[in-house]
Amino acid sequence: MSERRLILFALALALPAADPLYESARAKLDRIEARKAKPGSVIVFPPAEINAWARVRVPEIVPEGIRDPRVELGVDAGTGYALVDFLKMRHAKGYETNWFVAKLIQGERPLKVSVRVTSGGGRCTVYLTRVEISNVAATGSVLDFLIKTFFLPLYPDAKINEPFDLDYDIDRIDVRPAAVRVTMKKK
Repeated sequence: MSERRLILFALALALPAADPLYESARAKLDRIEARKAKPGSVIVFPPAEINAWARVRVPEIVPEGIRDPRVELGVDAGTGYALVDFLKMRHAKGYETNWFVAKLIQGERPLKVSVRVTSGGGRCTVYLTRVEISNVAATGSVLDFLIKTFFLPLYPDAKINEPFDLDYDIDRIDVRPAAVRVTMKKK
């Protein structure tokens, strides 16, 4: 075997195999973002594709502090789960944390975030219904702190509990236990 072939073979073994579920979800998202989805069409994302996408993309978005992300779907609702280390998340984004707060948030903990989604006419609202850290509900000022400190720095334009316009010619997003259905606007 030539040296070149040996190197290519070694690279092929070292690279992770492409996940067909991730590739399917990515192709659908690319089609939507490129505005190549047919007007009036419905693009379906089953939970397996959503979870495959999360396994690949979450570490790219948040390189430290989150692992094992997964989603469960309900009727107009979804729940996300992950193991998180808020201190590592802040550190990965270059944020310093004072000693007292660092002691409160350090260490990996199970996180559960539940939302309700309403959508139609090119608009959507995502209602935050529950956040649990280590099986304890976060409410009031603790929840506000978590949103301002960890979520909004990653997604500064995010709208929580308020309507926003859908982009990419999306008419509505329907969440069901079997899949998320994205309906494109009719022309």
